Amino acid sequence: MRRKSIWMTLMLGVLTLSTAWFNAGVKAANSSGADLKITGKILLYTSQPDQDAQGLVSAFLKKYTQAKVEIFRSGTEEVISKLLAEAKAGSVQADVLLVADAVTFERLKEQNLLMPYRSPELAKIPKAYIDKDGMYTGTKIISTALIVNTKSVTKMPNSWRVLTDRASKGKGIMPSPLYSGAAAYTLGVLIRKDNFGWDYYKALKSNEIAITQGNGGVIKSVAAGEKSYGMVVDYMAARAKAEGSPVELIYPKEGVTAVTEPVGIVKGTKNAALAQAFVDFVLSADGQKLATQMGYTPLRAGIKAPQGLKTVKGIKVIAADISELYKNRDNDKKQFSSIFEQ
Repeated sequence: MRRKSIWMTLMLGVLTLSTAWFNAGVKAANSSGADLKITGKILLYTSQPDQDAQGLVSAFLKKYTQAKVEIFRSGTEEVISKLLAEAKAGSVQADVLLVADAVTFERLKEQNLLMPYRSPELAKIPKAYIDKDGMYTGTKIISTALIVNTKSVTKMPNSWRVLTDRASKGKGIMPSPLYSGAAAYTLGVLIRKDNFGWDYYKALKSNEIAITQGNGGVIKSVAAGEKSYGMVVDYMAARAKAEGSPVELIYPKEGVTAVTEPVGIVKGTKNAALAQAFVDFVLSADGQKLATQMGYTPLRAGIKAPQGLKTVKGIKVIAADISELYKNRDNDKKQFSSIFEQ
């Protein structure tokens, strides 16, 4: 009888400990905002390259195995045009946005198209990259720098002036601000700086710089040796070099412009729980390590930059007031079009 009592006492003890461990696990999972059994689907609108967007979604779905994420991918300007057209028609399809820059999100915020959400992962993201109203959060640093073909150029430049130098006439290429969000941001910032201004873009035109639709066209042209110099987003240049292309990434001495490719949730999403889980994942340690593996400079504290790129602290950033950039973006594009006859 006594042996049976001891055995029952031990079993109750084990059961109590197991329950405590289970509850602790549930508490830990809930504290991270994670519910891995969230079901349903969301539609992601993004300007990320196809393989990166697919890689991000695949990694997310390994955790949320009962969910589905569909992707619409194009250049930022086309993505936003589609979203605005849907909003005008009263039939927005997107649930989550992951596109170029804060200026774009400010436009959507003003038009009341975003849902506020403060992810539990924000504690590890620098405040400078978090919207004060919780409408969007930066996910990575993507700077626009110089790319140089090392077969046609022996002396590496250290200034943006190489693109307006007579010796490089007809040898440069850049993405169009009418298509690329990063290029539109760079245009807006540089024309508001005393040592650049519209005169710099007029000098680019005079120096016969070529214009291609997006950054991918710049990489292709410089890597192939068709052009010697390009204005391009950093991760594409680093990726091309790592893959064996004869190119070098240069951070000019004047500094570089940088966008943060924010993530945000569209107001009216039919699956807010899954949309929030997706945002959490992008900002989490796993999501930010994935960004590093893809070749991007992450924003989350404690995650290193990929090989070939500088860290957030190591980049000299040229910036301008976001509100001013937003209010003047359309006029900036019109002026660009008039100069380059685009």
